[in-house]
Amino acid sequence: MPAPLTPETLARAPKVLLHDHLDGGLRPQTVLELADAIGYTDLPASDAESLGAWFRQAADSGSLVRYLETFAHTVAVMQTPDAVQRVARECALDLAADGVVHAEVRMAPELLTAMPIEAAVEAILDGFAAGAREAGTIRVGALLCAMRQADRWDEVAGLVVRYRDAGVVGFDLAGPEIGFPADRHPSAIALLDRAGAHRTVHAGEADGIESIRGALEGARAERLGHGVRIADEVPEDGSPLGPVAQRVLDEQVTLEVAPSSNVQTGAYPSIARHPVGRLHRAGFAVTLNTDNRLMSGVSVTSEFVAVSEAHGWGWDDVATVTERAVAGAFLGDADRAALLQRVREGYAALRG
Repeated sequence: MPAPLTPETLARAPKVLLHDHLDGGLRPQTVLELADAIGYTDLPASDAESLGAWFRQAADSGSLVRYLETFAHTVAVMQTPDAVQRVARECALDLAADGVVHAEVRMAPELLTAMPIEAAVEAILDGFAAGAREAGTIRVGALLCAMRQADRWDEVAGLVVRYRDAGVVGFDLAGPEIGFPADRHPSAIALLDRAGAHRTVHAGEADGIESIRGALEGARAERLGHGVRIADEVPEDGSPLGPVAQRVLDEQVTLEVAPSSNVQTGAYPSIARHPVGRLHRAGFAVTLNTDNRLMSGVSVTSEFVAVSEAHGWGWDDVATVTERAVAGAFLGDADRAALLQRVREGYAALRG
């Protein structure tokens, strides 16, 4: 007999996370302690419970701009290598405790301005490695973000190549989609191309189909961060897909979907009205992700629970979405095969 699909059983299920921001997943108590250590006095609350509630409420405004303002506090307390290392270690431990067996967590090292950018990358990698060793059940790779609106793409692309044997698994573009196209710095994209480096691009979150087209054609994205606006070309009545959606479907471009985050930023009114169910049914390479665990007050488990309840998913759906995440992970063939076997064994045990 299969186990019932409950928060408890989903917590035990092996999960793969492709879209999670390091500066969006701090423990509230850690924010307080790091702020105290550096004399940062701008936090809106002085105890962990109230601070966690403030982050969720501020992020729940329905405005992407207001949502992003919350990061001023988390980034402010991550301005020393020791702080970054601690946050990365705790990230790995928290994800492992949630049943995540493989995670690719992203950070823009250019935001950590009080240290050399190489020191920021090394602190991130050291923290992930320490947490993974301590947990013993998770592998964590780093994605390095270049900010679309800044001009450090070449530098970040170079760091991706330089540190890829040390735990950096790929490149990401983050920041405002509108007005900052994904091919704005073609030299960075060319550098990644020459090195055969993996890349994912935030697209189809705050902007629509043309942003997705730009990510695919201009940056040659292998995965789309969010990507949910592809639904603009997926008619609800089952009529033919638009050309970009057809390409994304045919090529099985991985969609790093984060439904709770999309609801918080006002992209969709509710999980029930979110197109994740429609895209999954249509065969798109949908994966489920947290985006920012602190701001959204979510875990990978809670995201699966919410989507399963709203869209009628069962174990087959959860397993399929997880296997798609394995397929989209930036791994070598042997590591991917081992991860897929681990995932399949875990779901076989739950499905009975």
